[in-house]
Amino acid sequence: MSSGYTKAILALGSNLGERNDTLSTAVADLVDPPEVRLLGVSPVVQTKAVGGPEDQPDFLNMVMAVETTLTPLELLKHCHDVEEKHHRTREVRWGPRTLDVDIIVFGDVVSDDPILTIPHPRAAERAFVLYPWSLLEPHAQLGGRSVAGLAAVAADMPDIRRFDGFGDVAGVPATGAVE
Repeated sequence: MSSGYTKAILALGSNLGERNDTLSTAVADLVDPPEVRLLGVSPVVQTKAVGGPEDQPDFLNMVMAVETTLTPLELLKHCHDVEEKHHRTREVRWGPRTLDVDIIVFGDVVSDDPILTIPHPRAAERAFVLYPWSLLEPHAQLGGRSVAGLAAVAADMPDIRRFDGFGDVAGVPATGAVE
Protein backbone atom coordinates (compact mmCIF):
# COMPACT_ATOMS: atom_id res chain seq x y z
CA MET A 1 0.00 0.00 0.00
CA SER A 2 1.23 3.47 -0.86
CA SER A 3 2.08 6.03 1.80
CA GLY A 4 -0.90 8.13 2.83
CA TYR A 5 -3.38 5.60 1.49
CA THR A 6 -5.71 3.35 3.49
CA LYS A 7 -6.89 0.00 2.21
CA ALA A 8 -10.65 -0.59 2.04
CA ILE A 9 -12.86 -3.47 0.96
CA LEU A 10 -16.00 -2.52 -0.93
CA ALA A 11 -18.89 -4.89 -1.68
CA LEU A 12 -20.96 -4.33 -4.81
CA GLY A 13 -24.31 -5.86 -5.72
CA SER A 14 -26.92 -5.48 -8.43
CA ASN A 15 -30.22 -7.22 -9.14
CA LEU A 16 -31.90 -4.87 -11.61
CA GLY A 17 -31.06 -4.11 -15.23
CA GLU A 18 -27.85 -5.24 -16.90
CA ARG A 19 -26.33 -6.43 -13.65
CA ASN A 20 -22.93 -7.52 -14.94
CA ASP A 21 -22.42 -4.36 -17.01
CA THR A 22 -23.45 -2.26 -14.02
CA LEU A 23 -20.87 -3.92 -11.78
CA SER A 24 -18.10 -3.52 -14.37
CA THR A 25 -18.90 0.14 -14.94
CA ALA A 26 -19.24 0.78 -11.21
CA VAL A 27 -15.73 -0.58 -10.56
CA ALA A 28 -14.37 1.89 -13.11
CA ASP A 29 -16.43 4.73 -11.62
CA LEU A 30 -15.29 3.94 -8.08
CA VAL A 31 -11.60 4.13 -9.01
CA ASP A 32 -11.98 7.07 -11.39
CA PRO A 33 -10.84 9.79 -8.96
CA PRO A 34 -7.10 9.85 -8.23
CA GLU A 35 -7.86 9.50 -4.50
CA VAL A 36 -9.03 5.89 -5.03
CA ARG A 37 -6.76 3.22 -6.50
CA LEU A 38 -7.76 -0.31 -7.46
CA LEU A 39 -5.91 -3.14 -5.74
CA GLY A 40 -8.04 -6.07 -6.91
CA VAL A 41 -11.46 -7.34 -7.94
CA SER A 42 -13.10 -10.64 -6.98
CA PRO A 43 -14.95 -12.95 -9.32
CA VAL A 44 -18.67 -12.24 -9.62
CA VAL A 45 -21.12 -14.54 -7.84
CA GLN A 46 -24.87 -14.94 -8.23
CA THR A 47 -27.01 -15.06 -5.10
CA LYS A 48 -30.55 -14.99 -3.88
CA ALA A 49 -31.64 -11.75 -2.19
CA VAL A 50 -31.01 -11.79 1.56
CA GLY A 51 -33.68 -9.94 3.51
CA GLY A 52 -36.07 -7.46 1.99
CA PRO A 53 -39.10 -8.19 -0.18
CA GLU A 54 -39.61 -11.74 -1.45
CA ASP A 55 -39.47 -12.65 -5.14
CA GLN A 56 -36.64 -10.25 -5.99
CA PRO A 57 -34.41 -11.09 -8.95
CA ASP A 58 -31.11 -12.76 -8.09
CA PHE A 59 -28.17 -10.52 -7.27
CA LEU A 60 -24.76 -10.43 -8.82
CA ASN A 61 -22.22 -9.65 -6.08
CA MET A 62 -18.51 -9.00 -5.93
CA VAL A 63 -15.95 -7.23 -3.78
CA MET A 64 -13.08 -4.97 -4.64
CA ALA A 65 -10.02 -3.90 -2.73
CA VAL A 66 -8.98 -0.27 -3.03
CA GLU A 67 -6.55 2.09 -1.40
CA THR A 68 -7.65 5.65 -0.81
CA THR A 69 -6.64 8.99 0.65
CA LEU A 70 -10.32 9.75 1.31
CA THR A 71 -11.70 9.60 4.84
CA PRO A 72 -14.31 6.90 5.55
CA LEU A 73 -17.17 9.42 5.24
CA GLU A 74 -15.72 10.88 2.03
CA LEU A 75 -15.47 7.36 0.61
CA LEU A 76 -19.07 6.69 1.65
CA LYS A 77 -20.20 9.84 -0.18
CA HIS A 78 -18.23 8.78 -3.24
CA CYS A 79 -19.88 5.31 -3.12
CA HIS A 80 -23.32 6.95 -2.86
CA ASP A 81 -22.50 9.23 -5.81
CA VAL A 82 -21.59 6.16 -7.90
CA GLU A 83 -24.83 4.43 -6.83
CA GLU A 84 -26.81 7.50 -7.91
CA LYS A 85 -24.98 7.59 -11.25
CA HIS A 86 -26.35 4.07 -11.77
CA HIS A 87 -29.90 5.18 -10.87
CA ARG A 88 -29.99 3.69 -7.37
CA THR A 89 -33.14 4.55 -5.47
CA ARG A 90 -33.74 3.94 -1.75
CA GLU A 91 -37.47 3.27 -1.62
CA VAL A 92 -37.58 -0.13 0.11
CA ARG A 93 -35.00 -1.32 2.65
CA TRP A 94 -33.05 -4.22 1.15
CA GLY A 95 -35.25 -3.95 -1.94
CA PRO A 96 -34.22 -4.47 -5.55
CA ARG A 97 -31.53 -2.09 -6.77
CA THR A 98 -29.46 -1.29 -9.79
CA LEU A 99 -26.37 -0.91 -7.61
CA ASP A 100 -25.44 -1.22 -3.96
CA VAL A 101 -21.95 -0.32 -2.75
CA ASP A 102 -21.01 -0.97 0.87
CA ILE A 103 -17.79 -0.24 2.72
CA ILE A 104 -16.95 -3.49 4.49
CA VAL A 105 -13.66 -2.51 6.12
CA PHE A 106 -11.55 0.64 6.05
CA GLY A 107 -8.02 -0.04 7.24
CA ASP A 108 -8.10 -0.78 10.96
CA VAL A 109 -10.94 1.66 11.62
CA VAL A 110 -13.63 0.49 14.02
CA SER A 111 -16.62 2.82 14.27
CA ASP A 112 -20.18 2.51 15.51
CA ASP A 113 -21.21 5.80 13.92
CA PRO A 114 -24.85 5.38 12.81
CA ILE A 115 -24.00 6.95 9.43
CA LEU A 116 -21.15 4.52 8.75
CA THR A 117 -20.47 1.49 10.93
CA ILE A 118 -17.09 -0.12 10.25
CA PRO A 119 -16.61 -3.02 9.87
CA HIS A 120 -19.96 -3.39 8.14
CA PRO A 121 -22.30 -4.71 10.85
CA ARG A 122 -23.67 -7.69 8.89
CA ALA A 123 -20.65 -8.58 6.75
CA ALA A 124 -19.57 -11.50 8.98
CA GLU A 125 -22.94 -13.21 8.33
CA ARG A 126 -23.20 -12.76 4.57
CA ALA A 127 -21.63 -15.25 2.21
CA PHE A 128 -22.42 -12.96 -0.72
CA VAL A 129 -19.76 -10.61 0.70
CA LEU A 130 -17.45 -13.12 2.39
CA TYR A 131 -17.12 -15.71 -0.37
CA PRO A 132 -16.02 -13.34 -3.17
CA TRP A 133 -13.75 -11.56 -0.67
CA SER A 134 -12.16 -14.90 0.20
CA LEU A 135 -11.54 -15.56 -3.50
CA LEU A 136 -9.82 -12.18 -3.85
CA GLU A 137 -7.88 -12.44 -0.58
CA PRO A 138 -7.71 -16.05 0.65
CA HIS A 139 -6.06 -15.09 3.95
CA ALA A 140 -8.32 -12.12 4.76
CA GLN A 141 -9.55 -11.69 8.32
CA LEU A 142 -12.66 -9.99 9.64
CA GLY A 143 -12.89 -9.43 13.38
CA GLY A 144 -9.95 -11.77 13.89
CA ARG A 145 -11.65 -14.63 12.03
CA SER A 146 -10.96 -16.10 8.61
CA VAL A 147 -13.21 -14.59 5.94
CA ALA A 148 -13.25 -17.96 4.14
CA GLY A 149 -14.23 -19.71 7.37
CA LEU A 150 -17.02 -17.23 8.02
CA ALA A 151 -18.27 -17.69 4.44
CA ALA A 152 -18.37 -21.46 4.85
CA VAL A 153 -20.80 -21.26 7.76
CA ALA A 154 -22.93 -18.32 6.55
CA ALA A 155 -26.61 -19.17 6.13
CA ASP A 156 -26.69 -17.96 2.51
CA MET A 157 -23.62 -19.94 1.37
CA PRO A 158 -25.69 -22.77 -0.21
CA ASP A 159 -27.26 -20.20 -2.58
CA ILE A 160 -23.94 -18.85 -3.94
CA ARG A 161 -23.12 -19.64 -7.57
CA ARG A 162 -20.14 -18.54 -9.65
CA PHE A 163 -21.31 -16.32 -12.52
CA ASP A 164 -19.80 -16.73 -15.98
CA GLY A 165 -21.13 -13.47 -17.41
CA PHE A 166 -23.38 -14.90 -20.09
CA GLY A 167 -27.10 -14.49 -20.55
CA ASP A 168 -27.61 -11.61 -18.12
CA VAL A 169 -30.73 -9.79 -19.27
CA ALA A 170 -32.73 -7.62 -16.86
CA GLY A 171 -31.52 -9.58 -13.83
CA VAL A 172 -32.67 -12.91 -15.25
CA PRO A 173 -29.79 -15.04 -16.52
CA ALA A 174 -30.61 -17.26 -19.48
CA THR A 175 -27.57 -19.28 -18.47
CA GLY A 176 -24.73 -17.87 -16.44
CA ALA A 177 -24.90 -19.64 -13.11
CA VAL A 178 -22.00 -22.04 -13.09
CA GLU A 179 -22.41 -25.10 -10.88
